[in-house]
Amino acid sequence: MSEKKGFIAEVKSETGVNVNRCYQCGKCSAGCALNESMDYPPSVVMRMLQTNSAENVSKVLRSQAIWLCVSCQNCLTRCPMQVDIPQLMDYLRVQALAKKTVNKKSKKIVAFHRAFLDSIKYTGRLYEVGLVAGYKARTFDLLQDLNVAPRMLIKGKLPLLPEMVKGKKQLKKFFR
Repeated sequence: MSEKKGFIAEVKSETGVNVNRCYQCGKCSAGCALNESMDYPPSVVMRMLQTNSAENVSKVLRSQAIWLCVSCQNCLTRCPMQVDIPQLMDYLRVQALAKKTVNKKSKKIVAFHRAFLDSIKYTGRLYEVGLVAGYKARTFDLLQDLNVAPRMLIKGKLPLLPEMVKGKKQLKKFFR
């Protein structure tokens, strides 16, 4: 792959998202509820990727923005070119984890992300107790929200045993 094609060609190949379709109208950033909390709003992330420079790609992968995106798809619904930014953000998170370039301020978000995926990986669906245990083990916030758990257990909101899906082979294949 030539240097000019680089990362944006990889993104398109892996996700089908063509970042060059973005013409910088800014509707994605204007509609993003977390825009002001991000170090780079969605339109800036798109522009940085469009430059296809290793330096800008590295900045994006180290950004907090890719971890703050909640995939609400507001940007996608507003985009006149239908650029799937949430799918792009998912891919960027995977790349940041693989390259070990995760923003230090995003530590708790990454801990939740990993705990959530682990819960799905092992049970096939969300197991809240496992999610909380995984998150707390990664962040050491052991006492946070501890007063809520007993009431949730009494009301039957937290099942003690996970519900498992059938077809675990397919699930393992998916996670590979």
